[in-house]
Amino acid sequence: MKLTIAAIGRAGRGPERDLYEHYANRIRWPLVLKELEEKRKLSPPEMVRREGELLLAAVPAGATLVALDRRGKQLDSEAFARRLERWRDDSVTDVAFLIGGPDGHGDELLKKATLVLSFGAMTWPHQLARAMLAEQIYRSQQLLAGHPYHRA
Repeated sequence: MKLTIAAIGRAGRGPERDLYEHYANRIRWPLVLKELEEKRKLSPPEMVRREGELLLAAVPAGATLVALDRRGKQLDSEAFARRLERWRDDSVTDVAFLIGGPDGHGDELLKKATLVLSFGAMTWPHQLARAMLAEQIYRSQQLLAGHPYHRA
């Protein structure tokens, strides 16, 4: 199973990027981070639509889509691990995690997602969301391997 994180915005050097890389480098599944930007000045609704197009174009065709959105379902770490395990065991070849821009995802993109996932009701910086996602994928890997890291 290959994993893609497609995210709006480019991360510069800094602690959020370092934290993302800390966990991403420990993940055994192939993982690719694709950072995307729309440089044109568009109205907020047009920007949300365009960012959705960029995200969908950046992921492998037929990938299982997971949109990170505050309106999504909250899973604890074990439930998230079980979801990844089920996709792995069902021979899902690609899972793509989509992180939108400042105005989030549009309804069209959310309807295409197999899972709309929330890290809670609070709004998180998008750079930090990448690190949090990488940590949860790593935690899932460890949980599925029977390692006690998941209880930390």
